[in-house]
Amino acid sequence: MNILILGGGGREHALAWAVKQNPKCDRLIVAPGNAGISAIAECADIDILSGATVVTFVEENAVDFVIVGPEAPLAAGVSDALRAAGILTFGPSAEAARLEASKGFTKEICDASGTPTAGYARFTDKAAAADHVRQNGAPIVVKADGLAAGKGVVVAMTEDEALAALDDMFGGSFGAAGAEVVIEEFMEGEEASFFVLCDGTDVLPVGTAQDHKRVGEGDTGPNTGGMGAYSPAPVLSDDIAQAALDRIVKPTVAEMARRGTPFQGVLYAGLMIKDGQPRLVEYNVRFGDPECQVLMMRLGAQALDLMLACAEGRLAEARVNWADDHALTVVMAAEGYPGTYRKGTEIRGLDALPPDSFRIVFHAGTAEHDGHVVATGGRVLNITARGASLADARDRAYAMVDAIDWPEGFCRRDIGWRAL
Repeated sequence: MNILILGGGGREHALAWAVKQNPKCDRLIVAPGNAGISAIAECADIDILSGATVVTFVEENAVDFVIVGPEAPLAAGVSDALRAAGILTFGPSAEAARLEASKGFTKEICDASGTPTAGYARFTDKAAAADHVRQNGAPIVVKADGLAAGKGVVVAMTEDEALAALDDMFGGSFGAAGAEVVIEEFMEGEEASFFVLCDGTDVLPVGTAQDHKRVGEGDTGPNTGGMGAYSPAPVLSDDIAQAALDRIVKPTVAEMARRGTPFQGVLYAGLMIKDGQPRLVEYNVRFGDPECQVLMMRLGAQALDLMLACAEGRLAEARVNWADDHALTVVMAAEGYPGTYRKGTEIRGLDALPPDSFRIVFHAGTAEHDGHVVATGGRVLNITARGASLADARDRAYAMVDAIDWPEGFCRRDIGWRAL
């Protein structure tokens, strides 16, 4: 088959790496791709937020299957345009993607389906939101309603932090995403990520992971898009995963189908687990980044078969074959991230790290200039390894980190500390 993956980050490099290993893949194109992806696939510079542009490209290149990586094209309706053109697609419709694109919509679905989650209130007026914060006190969670590239959530430990977050959101720091805010009760417990494929009717769990959102070691400092991750998540035992499936995921999928907007794609449930009971923190409607990197490292070639079964409505007959292994990824970011950071700095030493089945460097924000790999984003590389134990995977990953020559980059040295 000819396969197109939309996106150009570490998640898409991991998806491309897994898809490429499957003999069903004859030709692989990634749009726009990056320096790492270009080593294993063709890269195409097209507007992935334009459904019409993507459909035209697919038809001109005889593409059989499209995998939509990031949330923005999903929210923009690219999957809808592809399906309307009769093209097999992995990724939910724009209406179903509201489970990520609107925090308030997700809360509505939770109310309708009886899903356990944090208590909340929605506001479009800053003064009313500030009154709510003062009445309820801290800790409290303030979320921009719309898509904010993983940065629109503030876990405020003081009232002043919460009020400052409201100033930012209503002041336009997140654009239209902050025109409405959702304020939630603070949930205690341990967070984990649960990934479930959905074909509109059936569901199939495909893995668990935990990530480290804060920039500093010991999970300190500002939130980021993610500084590392590992899979599986020890806190998400089989019993808790089953409870999450029965009480959270399945009722959500049933409610979306009841509304005539069935969910087809991967549903990423962010869970808070306390006393063995899961509650929903949020949904994402695509593979997490950097969680996708550790999932793909463990799934390998079967990832394509599972995504095809999902897109074709065959999940009831699909099975996941898990190896008894662990994977861990360390994010190398540009100095200054998640604040102001430099672009264009050169990264050396990558040639000495050829990928194999136990280790690979997934590129997140890179480009190639005159034969040199340069950093183009905040999160730049995902140093990913697997092993028989999490400690093995960690040791392999950090050995790779130490072999990379990039003075302008940094990483956390404690990825996986909760489990280890």
